[in-house]
Amino acid sequence: MKKIILQIVYCVIIRNFLKIFVGVKFDKANFLIENEQFIIVANHNSHLDTMAVMASIPHKIIHKVKPVAAKDYFGKTKLQEKFSNYFINTLLIKRASGIEKGGENPIRQMIKELDKGYSLIVFPEGTRGQPEVMQPLKKGIALVLLERPTIKFVPVFIYGMGKALPKGDGIILPFTSTLKFGVPEMIDPNSDKDKIILTIEHRLQELKDNSFADGI
Repeated sequence: MKKIILQIVYCVIIRNFLKIFVGVKFDKANFLIENEQFIIVANHNSHLDTMAVMASIPHKIIHKVKPVAAKDYFGKTKLQEKFSNYFINTLLIKRASGIEKGGENPIRQMIKELDKGYSLIVFPEGTRGQPEVMQPLKKGIALVLLERPTIKFVPVFIYGMGKALPKGDGIILPFTSTLKFGVPEMIDPNSDKDKIILTIEHRLQELKDNSFADGI
């Protein structure tokens, strides 16, 4: 039942809403079906980012993909937590302050879900930044990839969401936006976390540069 609900919500309702009313251009992502597991790493400017990335996932595997989200924002109450887990398929994690209060380590949480066979959507900047400005990536994603080096990361560059729904604003506005998928890539298991972060940053920058070169 949950699989069908996610397919209807994302592959039909949200995808068409974003395409028709917001102006989102979706890159083809059927290649994801060929990968047993993956971790999507994307830049982050808006709450629309999660919706857009999920709406781009092929319907056959959408129930096996979990967006990683902050529990203190998307799971403030038990009801909100259940809603997020069921209708958004989130993996809710506690931020640093939550860990200090006895919360589970988010790296371990992500690895647990990967070991269950799920793929993940991660926004390594950690929080929404200014529109079209990429912030330095946090190193957690590198630690996850080092723990499970056979799982490929897939870079995704998102343009325009920060203007369609800016941080701190509750009104969605039409704005031509795009999602660009990069090539799935496996890390060098002998690399260190700094080099992995640098590689991911380069891949996102390449997608950004190519997007602007193509006229977005």
